[in-house]
Amino acid sequence: MTPQQIEHFFGVLAAADPEPRTELLYADAFQLLVAVVLSAQATDAGVNKATPALFAAAPGPREMVVLGEERIRDLIKTIGLFNTKAKNVHALSRILIEAHGGVVPETREALQALPGVGRKTANVVLNVAFGHETCAVDTHIFRVANRTGLAPGKTPDAVEDALMAVIPSSYRRHAHHWLILHGRYVCIARRPQCWRCPVVVDCAYEPKTPAPPA
Repeated sequence: MTPQQIEHFFGVLAAADPEPRTELLYADAFQLLVAVVLSAQATDAGVNKATPALFAAAPGPREMVVLGEERIRDLIKTIGLFNTKAKNVHALSRILIEAHGGVVPETREALQALPGVGRKTANVVLNVAFGHETCAVDTHIFRVANRTGLAPGKTPDAVEDALMAVIPSSYRRHAHHWLILHGRYVCIARRPQCWRCPVVVDCAYEPKTPAPPA
């Protein structure tokens, strides 16, 4: 995309949804962190089915440590990779207490030192909880960035670097959510819904998907 197309692309998405929000349910930075850890290789909808009971039992890191790994596992067993995720949630809660006074840290380095927290998870927490201009590249953003020509790259890290280089500064705060939601509901994996895409004029993808028969 040209700089003019990129400006138009984000301008259209911003006009349609000025204040986008994550679809994960959470009450504070700790619950957001846990929800994002649980969302790896799982859907937000699936995570949201499990976390209300989990957070009712353990709303903070101290309660999560007391709850214990086995009980955490029981409460999240509907989520993929629940054994590993239960272990990580329990361990990261303990580390937050021991190393950070029970508070979620606001640096990438400290976040990525926590069990189960990679660059993508850290980027989400930094963006959503603390307002940092980060762009966590998940499967949706990776697809949209490559398919549209917005920021092509062969790896998530390459796409992230490309996105941060081309996203206009006025759109960096919310670009992560606009791209995820666009990939989740319009620019879907198997059959992108080009006929109802608001930014189709900026997209390099060809051939455009026609509307289904009435």
